[in-house]
Amino acid sequence: MLFSLLIQAAHAADEAGGGGFTLTEIWQHSGYLARGVIAMLVFMLLATIVTGIERLIAFSRARNQSMALASKIVAPLQSGDVDAALALTKNEEYAASYLASLLRAGLGELSIRQDKHGLAAAERAVEKSINEEVAKTRRGMTILATVGSTAPFVGLFGTTFGVINAFQGMSSGGSGLASISAGISEALITTGVGIGVAVIGVWVFNYFNARIEKVNEELASSEADFIDWANKLLVERQEAAAKAGK
Repeated sequence: MLFSLLIQAAHAADEAGGGGFTLTEIWQHSGYLARGVIAMLVFMLLATIVTGIERLIAFSRARNQSMALASKIVAPLQSGDVDAALALTKNEEYAASYLASLLRAGLGELSIRQDKHGLAAAERAVEKSINEEVAKTRRGMTILATVGSTAPFVGLFGTTFGVINAFQGMSSGGSGLASISAGISEALITTGVGIGVAVIGVWVFNYFNARIEKVNEELASSEADFIDWANKLLVERQEAAAKAGK
């Protein structure tokens, strides 16, 4: 209904010699409150874009470094060289790697004590490291969730006052559509911008939420592999010590 009124109002403005009904004219006829709402929505859109770019870079860097570390740390782990593997995880080349953080925590405990108590300490350290890495992956998600959920309401806030301006124009300029066109356009543009920003925010949020779930799965798999490797290492060390004692 409002869209049809806006179209009729635009034709009425043309017939009255208004020179068209462009976005520039809508902005010029909008009140300060509507302009503030649009400015807020633009800010929310920019925050979404900046957060999305930053998260994309962070996820890509962490994954690439983790894959590079995984290919290089296989040899020291297979040979049971805890110190060499630990030194590799401390390399600045893997500073952003979530796999390096997990292994550094576990190997650090094993390097101190290679028995059942050291293994228990390594399990706790790995669990703590995973929680920290998951928290890192969720940075900025609050911004994306806030934009996606509140942008339509911010737009509707401007819509409310746009409708008020339309009725004010009707009361002061008569009942013609040309007299209320500015208020209707102001109401519609804030709603449209709000919905558009919300759609972008939700898309970006869902994309990175899926990336976070993928990282969680990789961390859980890496934790299981590390604990299994550590158990086998301790069994081998105990068997070797028993044979040496004989």
